[in-house]
Amino acid sequence: MGKVTGFLEIKRKDHGYQAVEDRTHNYQEFVIPLKEEESSNQAARCMDCGVPFCHEACPVNNIIPDWNDLTYKHDWEEALSVLHSTNNFPEFTGRVCPAPCEAACTLNLQESAVTIKDIEYAIVEKGWETKSIKPAITPDNNPFKTGKAVAIVGSGPAGMAAAQQLSRAGHSVTVFEKQQKIGGLLRFGIPDFKLEKSVVQRRVDQMQAEGVTFITETHIGVDKPAKELLEEFDAVVLTGGSEHPRDLPIEGRSSEGVEFAMDFLRSNTRRVQGLENNGDTFISAKDKHVVVIGGGDTGSDCIGTSVRHGAKSVTQLEILPQPPEKEDKLLVWPGWPNKFRTSTSQEEGCERLFSVATKSFIHNDEKLQAVKCIKVEWKKDAKGQWQMTEVDGSEFELKADLVTLAMGFVHPVHEGMLKELDVELDSLGNVKGAVDGNDAYHTSLDKVFAAGDMRRGQSLVVWAIREGRQCAHAVDTYLMGSSELPL
Repeated sequence: MGKVTGFLEIKRKDHGYQAVEDRTHNYQEFVIPLKEEESSNQAARCMDCGVPFCHEACPVNNIIPDWNDLTYKHDWEEALSVLHSTNNFPEFTGRVCPAPCEAACTLNLQESAVTIKDIEYAIVEKGWETKSIKPAITPDNNPFKTGKAVAIVGSGPAGMAAAQQLSRAGHSVTVFEKQQKIGGLLRFGIPDFKLEKSVVQRRVDQMQAEGVTFITETHIGVDKPAKELLEEFDAVVLTGGSEHPRDLPIEGRSSEGVEFAMDFLRSNTRRVQGLENNGDTFISAKDKHVVVIGGGDTGSDCIGTSVRHGAKSVTQLEILPQPPEKEDKLLVWPGWPNKFRTSTSQEEGCERLFSVATKSFIHNDEKLQAVKCIKVEWKKDAKGQWQMTEVDGSEFELKADLVTLAMGFVHPVHEGMLKELDVELDSLGNVKGAVDGNDAYHTSLDKVFAAGDMRRGQSLVVWAIREGRQCAHAVDTYLMGSSELPL
């Protein structure tokens, strides 16, 4: 590396945040990024450790040691080139990825991992600032034109990644999106305070300049028969995500005020973007006691959104026990550790309750009044499997005017497109796509492929980008017999 003793001389420094009292009055991003020289210094901490566990832990296999070295040397343009060689949209992952690369960093054994995510953010934002990021090709200047046409259904990170790769390989790519704007979860699921939509739009603009066609407000299987795509295109890629939410079918579930988390978040992001005039009902948390059921990222997003609405109180329920403050490094490293974490939204004001199950929703004239809960214990049985038991006499109630169900997603929506195509599903209800080999990402139907959450189930943005890139390689191979697109 450029500075062999950097990790001995320089301490880890993270980005900052605006104060809670300032940032919760708007929906703007509130991260205070490192300055250019600070990013260079942090990159100097990369150890040249011999085996880059960070690279292996990253789903897109970012070549992290290389662009750390280039950032240390202030070679921002080459660092951007290396970063883009594995990741089409590092500004997305630089904002919302949980950074398994940092968990796997050798320095994390001393709890001072290289600030990989911050450096990734710094490289790509420097690229936009200096206008180094521009269309790689244009429709009139693409030396690889193939005459083949590909339809992509769904414009989330998997669909966007596949579209950009296939367009650059010379295919004519059309992306169909049921919403008014391109981006899928990036546009309508992730709150603006974590990912401002101008960040998504500038990539959409780049892709349009490269020749990708986007068709919005067209729900395949509803507005347009899915089988028409098989007639009009040489290949079809399904990247519609995993949108069927996990429900909680208990007493009082139909009470007014019990909402799926994504409905709550989507109604807010649409309002922030001025896109609410399509029949959507805005779900407000203002002056309400909010209970968020589910302890993951989606639940955290519900907390931050509720705080910005002006909720009276926010309580987050997690059925699992509270994780340990610190992990056993020698036991779990370089894997992703289970340990207690506090998100920026949780810092903004909520009570977190662990080992709590929800028993019923109490209502009056169908309007939610409270949530009845019970404490639970987790113990291993004779076979070593964790089993949950309720604690006798531990019932309690929480006042609630709004409940958001943030317990994840079970599989893609089957009605409409998937039912019409009669595509084969796996045991979990996801679209079944080959894992590897020449048929990778190929579904049970000829010339139909699947990628992202629709194929692998609910996952991270970075996994969606990986799937989109790999699926593009598979489609290009299917159409041309071989492919030079990277895996």
